[in-house]
Amino acid sequence: MATTYDYEEAPATYDEGRHQDLGYDPNFVPDSVKSFVVHLYRHIREKNVYEIHQMYEISFQTLSDRLFKDTPWPSVDAVAHYVDNDQVFCLLYREMWFRHLYARLSPTLKQRIDSWDNYCSLFQVVLHRVVNMQLPNQWLWDMVDEFVYQFQSFCQYRAKMKNKTEQEISLLRQYDQAWNVYGVLNYLQAFVEKSNIIQILKQEKEGLEQFTATDGYDYSGGSNVLKVLGYFSMVGLLRVHCLLGDYQTGLKCLLPIDISQQGVYTSVIGSHIATIYHYGFANLMLRRYVEAIREFNKMLLYIYKTKQYHQKSPQYDQILKKNEQMYALLAICLSLCPQVKLVDETVNSQLREKYGEKMARMQRYDDEAFVIYDELFSYACPKFITPSAPSFEEPLVNYNQDAYRLQLKLFLYEVKQQQLLSGVRTFLKVYSTISLGKLANYMEVDEPTLRTILLTYKHKTHAVDSDGKIISNADVDFYIDDDMIHVVESKAVKRYGDYFLRQIVKLEGVINDMDRIKLE
Repeated sequence: MATTYDYEEAPATYDEGRHQDLGYDPNFVPDSVKSFVVHLYRHIREKNVYEIHQMYEISFQTLSDRLFKDTPWPSVDAVAHYVDNDQVFCLLYREMWFRHLYARLSPTLKQRIDSWDNYCSLFQVVLHRVVNMQLPNQWLWDMVDEFVYQFQSFCQYRAKMKNKTEQEISLLRQYDQAWNVYGVLNYLQAFVEKSNIIQILKQEKEGLEQFTATDGYDYSGGSNVLKVLGYFSMVGLLRVHCLLGDYQTGLKCLLPIDISQQGVYTSVIGSHIATIYHYGFANLMLRRYVEAIREFNKMLLYIYKTKQYHQKSPQYDQILKKNEQMYALLAICLSLCPQVKLVDETVNSQLREKYGEKMARMQRYDDEAFVIYDELFSYACPKFITPSAPSFEEPLVNYNQDAYRLQLKLFLYEVKQQQLLSGVRTFLKVYSTISLGKLANYMEVDEPTLRTILLTYKHKTHAVDSDGKIISNADVDFYIDDDMIHVVESKAVKRYGDYFLRQIVKLEGVINDMDRIKLE
């Protein structure tokens, strides 16, 4: 394990040289920061979730913008005595301290290692001690989200070996367990197991638990920290496995969460988007295009309707970025599996505006289309990582792009295979029945080759879902009977529920307006 220490023994975690010219003094605590930590500490002790959330989401950002735009916050040692040297609070403060450092500055290798040590100390406390706290879901999600982000960032940093200094190489050798992939996966898995979250969600389906109904909070005076961290860790595991290119395992980790329903994951916009983005991407890579289209469509519609409420949120830029990436992934899915009827009109018109021209070119399946698939995938895919440490004995090279290149190669190989099938689909759309000989003639191939192409079409338009069932992604299917091809076009299931719900909401609005009118 990496070296861990209590906050009292923690070495200074700032790069003195770099901040000297900015006049940064880690021991200087402005009055507003003093007041912030004292109040935050008190609210945590009183389990006042509303006030904690206000301070965490608004006050921390306001102070960061005003006082710490390009310097770190005061060191933990400088604020510890204002909060009774409380170990857990100091670990939480450092967690925010490092998150701010990553967001505003460029962390040094030593700071990356110190942040790992702080997470180890904090997570050990949550896993092995009684933590009598209630923290906002937003903070608990950010904790898991940042933990995975810093792991990804460390892997990318470590893989750029070419220009590393002797000192950095020596630190990497010394702290070889920092941000180790097994350590990261073990912590996330430990949260899932120790919190009993899978059993809790099962019992909730039987009406024996109230986890989702209370948004994960414990109103009987207990703590929500371990349970909610366990819940969000399932999303964290999905994300890590996607970064490693193991999509099956990632989706398996998310199975206990029913994403067809509202859940605690939808209570925080960042968690909602990360869940659907990675879930959709994993399904795309496993050729489950219909499932990916369905979920991207729901998420993009949700963002379209609610993004104005998040404009002042610190997550707003991230929401917009993921929104754009999901439109690019949806364009890929619909080009490989043209099921536009699964997409809402609003989302479809946005998609046409952004990618209409490119999607038309992607349908042509030539070299130009290939280039567009490459461009959209590269823009919208996660930042894949190589989790293994470098070999220090061999010449030092940058290998930070290796994992991305491998996933891109596999994806484009799949696209290339599907290019052969575009002609078949075009003909199947035109005919309801056609003989094998006639179609072979049209496609300028012999009958045995056509049978192989048709078999390939069947294979490529079907995938295995999470229950092991074979599902169809095809909008056009067929069967062969006595050398005759019979085409079956899938019919869209008409959904009336949304229409009636919209009309009910309109009617309620009209009734409310009428109630406000005072008759003379």
